[in-house]
Amino acid sequence: MSNTQNELGTEKVGKLLFKLSVPAITAQLINMLYNLVDRIYIGHIPEVGATALTGVGVTLSIIMLITAFSSLVGMGGAPQAAIKMGEGNNEHAEKILGNCTSLLIIISLVLTTIFLVFKNPILLAFGASEITLPYASDYISIYLIGTIAVQISLGLNAFITSQGFAKTSMLTVLIGAVLNIVLDPVFIFGFNMGVKGAALATILSQAVSAIWVIRFLTSDKSHLRIRKKYLKIEPKIILPVVALGISPFIMTSTEAAISICFNTSLLKYGGDLAVGAMTILASMMQLVMLPIQGLSQGAQPIISFNFGARKIDRVKQAFKLLLICCLGYTFVFTLCIQLFPEVFVSLFSNSAELTEITVWAVRIYMAATAIFGIQIACQQTFVATGQAIISLFLACLRKIILLMPLIFILPHFFENKVFAVFLAEPVSDFIAVAVTGILFLMNFNKVLAKKAGEVEETY
Repeated sequence: MSNTQNELGTEKVGKLLFKLSVPAITAQLINMLYNLVDRIYIGHIPEVGATALTGVGVTLSIIMLITAFSSLVGMGGAPQAAIKMGEGNNEHAEKILGNCTSLLIIISLVLTTIFLVFKNPILLAFGASEITLPYASDYISIYLIGTIAVQISLGLNAFITSQGFAKTSMLTVLIGAVLNIVLDPVFIFGFNMGVKGAALATILSQAVSAIWVIRFLTSDKSHLRIRKKYLKIEPKIILPVVALGISPFIMTSTEAAISICFNTSLLKYGGDLAVGAMTILASMMQLVMLPIQGLSQGAQPIISFNFGARKIDRVKQAFKLLLICCLGYTFVFTLCIQLFPEVFVSLFSNSAELTEITVWAVRIYMAATAIFGIQIACQQTFVATGQAIISLFLACLRKIILLMPLIFILPHFFENKVFAVFLAEPVSDFIAVAVTGILFLMNFNKVLAKKAGEVEETY
């Protein structure tokens, strides 16, 4: 067993979580810059900044769908591979990696074709207006060319993290993000390319990240390597990956569906200005969510490996620390946003009208975000221990069962329709957190006891 694998099973859990989660959190924060930097620069384009920002905001639904498929494969495959590594079966883990690599390439080609062919009808259905459509179309046309780079860099980077190489996975994102930050102002303002320049900077940066990932996973530095003999997709290998990956896939893809629901409803009740506010709110929500997702990514190898090795006490320790950190972060950060919303909003726009409506909306939209750390910690622990069915239900609960219907139902009960649309978010968050907490208390110890029982059966 390698030193990295040995650490996952023997190092102090607190020290190990810090060691793995700090790079993972850093990677998530850096990854967030890909989209946030684009929006910040676009929002400050002279004269057309607010309109261009709204147009690019509409494309986020397509971008999230592309990201969702990388989560389907990466977040479905990486925990499975880590569990197999914990069981001492590295050959099977490499088969998972090879199958996932091929699946990501196939998905990339399909998505690129579909979205390019039906681009404008999709954008109009997703909430673009005649005014914002040109900006949305310009941005996404270039972004889609880099779909395969996005899939590879995000999907396969999860396999680097799952092996315990948190710093290497962080560098994957850091290299691309720094390049994006440098290229954005050059293309947007220097070459006067506007939103096209922002998209070009993003896909070039993602391409460099993808090359970095492939080079690492084909080198001797990686415990698991992409091997030609394992690239042929086998149903018995890929189906369990897809089954586990459905939960993070739904978590991400439903963000796209929810964005569509919000955009279409807000366009109806509040016009382009309300849609622009939603673009900023989605960006602010990323500031809250991505760091705790990075924290859960850091915890995932610890939980998965020790679950596979049947070290139940270490699994419990890792979960408790994950819960405390996630809940602490969401509470503190949400408090800051509620107290000083103007500071955050000003990052994205210098339009007085857009700033005014967004400052008002954020206090409604993020009213229950403070407790959302519970949802992330519990749900991601189910994913890390391979509990596909319950993870799938929790992913569906908040967004599909609760939030999407509430976006359309609540406006019937309030005179202020825009207020009602934004209110759907905290209502669904509160109910989802309550249900998740209850289900976790009911099921977690049973899952651990069943795994521990497998030890007794082997003797």
